[in-house]
Amino acid sequence: MKAMRFHEFGSSEVLRYEDVDRPVPGSGQVLVRVAATSFNPVDDHIRSGALAEMIPIALPYVPGIDLAGTVAGLGADVTGLEIGDRVVAMLPLDSAGGAAEYVLAPAESLAPAPRTTELVDAAALPLTGLAAWQTAFELAELKPGQTVLVNGAGGAVGSLVVQLALDAGAHVTAVDAPQHADRLRGYGADRVVGPLALAAGPAAVGGPFQVVVNHVRVSPEELSQLTDYVADGGVAASTAGPIPEDPARGVRSASLWVRSDGAQLAELVAKVDAGKLRVHVAAHRPVAELAAVHEDAGAGRLSGKTVLLNTVAFTSASGSQVRARRT
Repeated sequence: MKAMRFHEFGSSEVLRYEDVDRPVPGSGQVLVRVAATSFNPVDDHIRSGALAEMIPIALPYVPGIDLAGTVAGLGADVTGLEIGDRVVAMLPLDSAGGAAEYVLAPAESLAPAPRTTELVDAAALPLTGLAAWQTAFELAELKPGQTVLVNGAGGAVGSLVVQLALDAGAHVTAVDAPQHADRLRGYGADRVVGPLALAAGPAAVGGPFQVVVNHVRVSPEELSQLTDYVADGGVAASTAGPIPEDPARGVRSASLWVRSDGAQLAELVAKVDAGKLRVHVAAHRPVAELAAVHEDAGAGRLSGKTVLLNTVAFTSASGSQVRARRT
């Protein structure tokens, strides 16, 4: 089978599209024929070696943490799945493997794929969806009626946080560049504003807020300014560096290290199928172009979530097609 791998840490040039042996599922594992994976910024950090101490990996390594595909084989002790089932998963960070024709996935990481989306587009959901879920409900402990500021709301994780918060009954102020405004309004955000002028203070955007969620990488000084946007007794949750706490006002802070969770992923899939959660895909490209995708990401040329297709076209159960393309 074909797989994209790197044998040493380095730039995007270390990625090679090569022939490898098809894996065989062991106990508790599922062999999945990959329809698509997607690019996440952490893929770049793993490939460069920047996370080598935090995420020890064995080389050669197949990137691709997100997975959408069909069950092709079952290891011992796997129940509840059948050959041909459409599934999604966030693969373990230390082994990954989505950028290949077949991959082994822990059975507990799998969830049924959404029925209402193309299978390939479902590859955009697992990591970002789990990051959004865990940020909103585990870190922020979001409750109905709360006021929420999402900074970086137009991004892959931020846009899902906006939708999850709205579905939970929160009042959401979405902050991002103007090109995302129409989409954020379409999600139902109560207020959509441009990039934060942090020095202007929270009142300029309707704050302070009971929950502040940050997905924008800024300086430590700017992160400390975000503390002022949190109301007394509120929480700041961040995927882009820690926001300082303010114990005198009862403001706590939490940072995310996303983990795979098949049960949470199934909840997210149910929201997609119920029309409560939309996954935005900016581009489809062949997995053979993964090195170019990494290069584009490093140069700031990716316009949003990029899905990597295992072949040029996949036919969905409905008979329609999604073709690899640049958009």
